[in-house]
Amino acid sequence: MENSRGLKNICAIILFCAATATAASAQTFTSLASFDITNGENPYFGSLVVGSDGNLYGTTIIGGASGTGTIFDITTTGVLTTLHSFSTDGDIPDSGLVLGSDGNFYGTTSGGSVFGQGTAFKFTPGGTLTTLYSFCSQTNCSDGGRPQGGLVQGASGDLYGTTTIGGAHGAGTVFKITTTGKLTTLYSFCAQTNCADGWTVYSALTRASNGKFYGATANGGANGWGTVFSITITGTLTTLHSFASTDGASPFGGLVQAGDGNLYGTTSDGGRAGEGTVFKMGEAGKLATIYNFCAKAYCPDGKAPFGTLIQGSNGDLYGTTDGGGTLNRGTIFEITTKGVLTTLHSFGGTDGSFPYAGLVQDSNGTLYGTTYSGGNLSCIFYGTGCGTVFSLVP
Repeated sequence: MENSRGLKNICAIILFCAATATAASAQTFTSLASFDITNGENPYFGSLVVGSDGNLYGTTIIGGASGTGTIFDITTTGVLTTLHSFSTDGDIPDSGLVLGSDGNFYGTTSGGSVFGQGTAFKFTPGGTLTTLYSFCSQTNCSDGGRPQGGLVQGASGDLYGTTTIGGAHGAGTVFKITTTGKLTTLYSFCAQTNCADGWTVYSALTRASNGKFYGATANGGANGWGTVFSITITGTLTTLHSFASTDGASPFGGLVQAGDGNLYGTTSDGGRAGEGTVFKMGEAGKLATIYNFCAKAYCPDGKAPFGTLIQGSNGDLYGTTDGGGTLNRGTIFEITTKGVLTTLHSFGGTDGSFPYAGLVQDSNGTLYGTTYSGGNLSCIFYGTGCGTVFSLVP
């Protein structure tokens, strides 16, 4: 009986390895471009966006002509063009761009400009940047400052975003801004005792099917580990969940509403192994953890996901982790809405390291993303390069 059980175990292992090898061989990973300081350096939290021309558009937080960040586009074959280098018009564009219904791109910088606390801007496909608003222009920075989360367009055509400082309580705001630059502060964080409503939003809000916007704070809440919240277009904020560390902590990424109506997101910390989670939540706010990262020794499945998930054309969710994987430089993963996770790629340095941002999928099903460092080693950043753009065909 013992030998029979052992033989069954060996057969199971062989079948599992065979299945894993088949899945791995189906993945096609390509390093499309490496940043080299002159064309930008260190793409951060902002995911790429597919333009109307089929090219991918994104930002780097430093590098470029003035060393304070860039806007770039890249073809699906890897031809990268620097479209704009930030200077007196803002610096450190932490977040990515959003393609507006008018065909223009919109985004934010977290520093620079008139008051040194960031901007909201418009960028035309022809390459013209217009500063729509300079933050901290109001007394005591009541309009907020240092927007790091990017923008999302509402049904009315107005744009919605967040700041990480300022506002009535100094802990950041939720704002609305028109495409011509008129800003309205909708909510100031830390309005509740002990900041039970949270503070510090690092990713763009998500507009859900019920018309509300959803987001996550990396700090505050009832337990101090961050929150998930909803907010109406008129500024009524509801804290839906306060993380308790055991169910996750410090969500840096935003939320995505999947076809099943649920919202899915990640936490960069906490969970069973203390290395982050994937969770789902209904619009009403009931949260369930569907995956705990670092489920195995040395975290081959990845750890510390920072980027926002996307739902692929096959219904599964795709994302990145900043650490873990084969060489502890981060991963690309696929996870079903039931919580079955598959590691699609482990970064190794020359192909990129530490992907903070999420992914984007084009109409052909190819995934695209960026890494914060790695790539061209002639551009030294902690010895690992200045970042990359990559594609992966699942």
